[in-house]
Amino acid sequence: MSLSFSPRRPRRWLSGPFARVFAFTFRHWRRQKGIAVFVASAMLLETLAHVLLPLYAGRLVDALASSGSTDRAAALDKALQAFAIAMALSVFMVIGRHLGFMGIIRLTLGIMSRVAEEAFFRVQRFSTNWQANSFAGSTVRKITRGMWALDQLNDTMILALLPSVVVLVGTTVLLGVYWPMMGVIVAIGSVIYIAVTISLSLFYVAPAASLANAWDTKLGGALADAVGCNAVVKAFGAEAREDARLAGIVRKWRSRTRRTWTRGTYNGTAQNAMVVLMRGAVIGLVLWLWWHGQASPGDVTFVLTSFFVLEGYLLDVGMHVRNLQRSVNDMEELVALSEQPLGIEDKADARPMTIGAGEIRFEDVTFHYAGHATPLYREFSVTIAAGEKVGLVGHSGSGKTTFVKLIQRLYDVNSGRILIDGQDIAHVTQSSLRSEIAIVQQEPILFHRSLAENIAYARPGASMKEIIAAAELANAHDFILRLPKGYQTLVGERGVKLSGGERQRVALARAFLADAPVLILDEATSSLDSESEAAIQEAMERLMQGRTAIVIAHRLSTVRSMDRLLVFERGTIAEEGTHEVLVKRDGGIYRRLFERQALELAKGLDVAA
Repeated sequence: MSLSFSPRRPRRWLSGPFARVFAFTFRHWRRQKGIAVFVASAMLLETLAHVLLPLYAGRLVDALASSGSTDRAAALDKALQAFAIAMALSVFMVIGRHLGFMGIIRLTLGIMSRVAEEAFFRVQRFSTNWQANSFAGSTVRKITRGMWALDQLNDTMILALLPSVVVLVGTTVLLGVYWPMMGVIVAIGSVIYIAVTISLSLFYVAPAASLANAWDTKLGGALADAVGCNAVVKAFGAEAREDARLAGIVRKWRSRTRRTWTRGTYNGTAQNAMVVLMRGAVIGLVLWLWWHGQASPGDVTFVLTSFFVLEGYLLDVGMHVRNLQRSVNDMEELVALSEQPLGIEDKADARPMTIGAGEIRFEDVTFHYAGHATPLYREFSVTIAAGEKVGLVGHSGSGKTTFVKLIQRLYDVNSGRILIDGQDIAHVTQSSLRSEIAIVQQEPILFHRSLAENIAYARPGASMKEIIAAAELANAHDFILRLPKGYQTLVGERGVKLSGGERQRVALARAFLADAPVLILDEATSSLDSESEAAIQEAMERLMQGRTAIVIAHRLSTVRSMDRLLVFERGTIAEEGTHEVLVKRDGGIYRRLFERQALELAKGLDVAA
């Protein structure tokens, strides 16, 4: 979203955010058409009763005024008749308002629930690239702020603006029937008032509000970023630095918000001034009519009561337009989320995938990341046989991680195809593909849930016995039992309550429980202490038996037993073979990497000695 606004492009607010937000809202109204029509009808009838009430108040005054010159009993009858109708209209207003508000509760809660679920659905399925470039805190702020703005938008449109329009039109017509000039003054004044109010709100207040919201989102993102990385902040004693960084963002937010509120105040003052002018014109005209015998005291009461009702609604129209503008601004980013392409989507005819043997083939794959002109892979082909254990080796940025991400279809290839057991992964459902692949990342991420839930995430519905068996294979069972609540211990956000090695073992247990035919290990033992590494390595060897296993190797000692090593260099496989073959190749990349790590290990042992 652009953060600059030009006064020479006012149409943007009619064809851009407002049009998109209204289309989004109306689409949700149509899903609950019956209740929406019911609410609108109840409020419409309640408002018509409000319009007619001043007329019978005037008749009541005329009946009382005529009691001195006519039969008092007849005057009383007229007064009681007017009173009865006025009371009936009042009761009707109460009932209509109650029904309308009860309906809007059901309508709004239904829409808010659906909007939250749909936004979460989309965010969960947005591409890896989108996730990497978005603040989690900002995304949450966009959704929650948009949800509550939708509540205000519904109230404004159905409970406020609709009744206001009915009152303005009804009162104008009613006054015009009795005194055409009065109707003309009220009509012209109302049109000018509404036109000026809408113009100020859309072209003066709204741009500032949109910019203020952008900084509100940045503020939420900055808070979430600092709080989520608090361990790093403490590690470097950087609390004051983070305070200063946030203070800079708060200053920007405060400046943009002050400008929005100031413009809103000027807008309100202009509306009040127009109402004062209109009030003077209407009261002056009705006094002139009374002086010339064209209006009775009851007529004066009718006009004054009608205008005071009208004035209240006019002032409310200004507030409602401001609320509408604020709601649209607050919903902009939520609507943008709903319009954001998922990035990686299942094809219309995508079918579930079942992996049997687990052969993986890259056929003439060309791939480059968005914004990169040069492909990382160009007509790249390789085959991993079913049940083969393959290690991926190479410098950072050589293409190892991208290789496994493409297998998971976290990105789509630009050309060529990737097959697993002869099935093109672009033509199967993503959920079924990924459920057939177990992965242990170098930096495992855990939910702020119990250890049992985190392990069982690989297989919902797994029994406690199966969870414990998986934990034992991962050498996690013993440390879990030492925790206060054992398998029911909550691990904290992203697993912050556990050490790196403990998180890694929980992630390994999750992979063991998945029991998938394809296994991807991103240096899964890198965070383990030396005492448990051997036991875990042995368990991993058992786990890899009979499965297609891909191991991204940072420490080359972990891939010496692989069936084959693929040495990546700038998106190509520069070397391949077993450890024994590659380590003997003079001038080879793998040999240089191995010798460098061996030298570093030897220096480390010397220092320790």
